[in-house]
Amino acid sequence: MKVAVTVLTFCVAALLALGMVMLYSSSMTQVGARYLVMQLVWCVIGLVLCVAAAAVDYRVLKKFAWPLFILGVILLVLVFAPRIGIRRNGASRWLGHGHTSLFQPSEFAKLALIIALAWYGEHFQRQMGTFKRGILIPGLFIAPVLGLIFIEPDRGTTILVAAVSGALLLVAGVRWRYFFPPILLGIAGLGLSIWRDPMRRGRIFSWLNLEENKSGVGYQAYHAMLALGSGSWTGLGLGNGREKLGFVPEHHTDFILSIIGEELGLIATLLVVVAFVVIVICGIYIALNSRDTFGLLLGTGLTTLIGLQAAINIGVVTSALPNKGLPLPFISYGGSNLLAMLTCVGLLLSVARQARAPEAIASVSKDDEIPSLKTA
Repeated sequence: MKVAVTVLTFCVAALLALGMVMLYSSSMTQVGARYLVMQLVWCVIGLVLCVAAAAVDYRVLKKFAWPLFILGVILLVLVFAPRIGIRRNGASRWLGHGHTSLFQPSEFAKLALIIALAWYGEHFQRQMGTFKRGILIPGLFIAPVLGLIFIEPDRGTTILVAAVSGALLLVAGVRWRYFFPPILLGIAGLGLSIWRDPMRRGRIFSWLNLEENKSGVGYQAYHAMLALGSGSWTGLGLGNGREKLGFVPEHHTDFILSIIGEELGLIATLLVVVAFVVIVICGIYIALNSRDTFGLLLGTGLTTLIGLQAAINIGVVTSALPNKGLPLPFISYGGSNLLAMLTCVGLLLSVARQARAPEAIASVSKDDEIPSLKTA
């Protein structure tokens, strides 16, 4: 367990350091050190939250699972309130004052939902194989979160939260035959909404035919590919990237990986991918060796959230996936997401700190073991 914790901490620290360097490099010609200073402030706050979460016994969260969930839903509703919610580019995703964005409620709601599902999965672990307890009742509190995020609108976060929730329910013991119908309905509903949304439909078509749309809807993705390609193996050198000079929109947030590829090369890009893979492996190891079912489900949900968000971002930047607008954990500019990701790491460390020793796991009786997670 010490090895997993050490490796996890090292990988997160390395990604944070890389993020600070690349954030300054990608934005120095536009705003100087402004983004770097803001990100450092958010990083310090996030590290405080991480240490606090790691120091507290994660099992305390059982008492606050539903208050946190209710608070998350309330915050999601407030983004639509006049003078509180901020609407930008046709989307209401932020809370703030005037034109100053302070907080993105969907980041808090993701964590609150994971905690609530982990509590539910432990509390009803012997009944998760039924349709009522495994799908119907969890769906009643997953649906409001997904619905509110969906109508912001934020399709990328909706897909992410739905996937994390589904993975957590499967680990909790939901049977596959109950799991597939809601998934198919969700995919059909998402496809219909995209088809009826000209902007997002255009993104799909531009992704399928990037070369034909490189000067239109596919402009951002095309120039991200140019940045990655021009970096070759070792990159053009730190600060020497050209695509950040107004060619790649959101180059300091969602598409910062393209700047890493251009300036530091394919080797550095692959190391970023490896770091996230290692984080996921460490998270899974911590979850599997947790003290109880709540720790198993909580660790699984947090690890899936970090890993899947990173995978979607990397897929978008490399044009393996259509544009979904999700930041790269620990690296992209953005306070709300950085706070959420560092809190996830802190909770994983708390689960690891309370984990049973290997010899204790081996001697545990069959009745006290974490139940077998058969989903068939």
